[in-house]
This record gives sequence, structure tokens and C-alpha cells, in this order.
Amino acid sequence: MSYSIGEVAQKLNLSTSTLRYYDKEGLLPFVKRNSSGIRTFSDEDLKSLHIIECLKNTNMPIKDIKTFIDWCSKGDSTLEERYNMFIERRKIVEDQMANLKHTLETIDYKCWYYKTALDAGTEKIHKSIPSKDTIKNNASA
Repeated sequence: MSYSIGEVAQKLNLSTSTLRYYDKEGLLPFVKRNSSGIRTFSDEDLKSLHIIECLKNTNMPIKDIKTFIDWCSKGDSTLEERYNMFIERRKIVEDQMANLKHTLETIDYKCWYYKTALDAGTEKIHKSIPSKDTIKNNASA
């Protein structure tokens, strides 16, 4: 099946300007153009764009994504580089998840803190009850 840039943008929840930027940066060398010069995307192109978005979500720089795209175009001779890149990305995502888990714990604590204060009508309630960290530390002791 063939898709216009607008259809692809809608399917992938991207802007057409983002897709044009990707093309300008060399991330879409596989995308064909019709006789009028208009980009036409295939189902395979959508899969490639999904991988590009995945890599962007790991905060991978565009130039490194371009390197990955170049490796893909070189075929099997770059399998090891691509494998190692995804191993590295996996570690980065694991670190991001650990950081987000810590952030969520902090937010959960603050939700508890303010809910308790709201229920009591004052933050002074926290001077008379132990904090969650104190409770947690005493529970493991």
C-alpha cells in the first residue's frame, strides 16, 4: 500500500514537518517519490519510521540515527554494529526507567504528604507523624 506524507503523519502521530525534517537529515533514503516529486510511503517505510521514533524516544541524536540508517542500507556486513547499538540503547532505557521509578516514588510521597495535610487541614500534621521514609526504614530494621 502507498501513503502520502499526511497519511503517514496521521498514522504515526507525527507532523508533516517532522517527516520532512527526517528526510532532509537523511533518515528516509528508502522513501520513494512519484513522478511529481511527492513522497510516497510504503508499509515497510512505516516500520522503519517506527524504529526511528523508538530510537528518538531513547534520546538518541539524529546523527546517530542516521548512522543506524546507513548501516541498514549496507546490509549484513553491519549486523554486529546494529546489534551493539541496540544493546547500548537497551541499557539507556533501563537507566531512564530507573530514574522515572525514583521520580514516581517522590511524586507518590508528595501526594501522600499533601493528602494527609489536606485531610488534617494543616501541614503541621507532618510534625506529629513519621515520614514514609522513617516508616520504611523502621520496617526493615
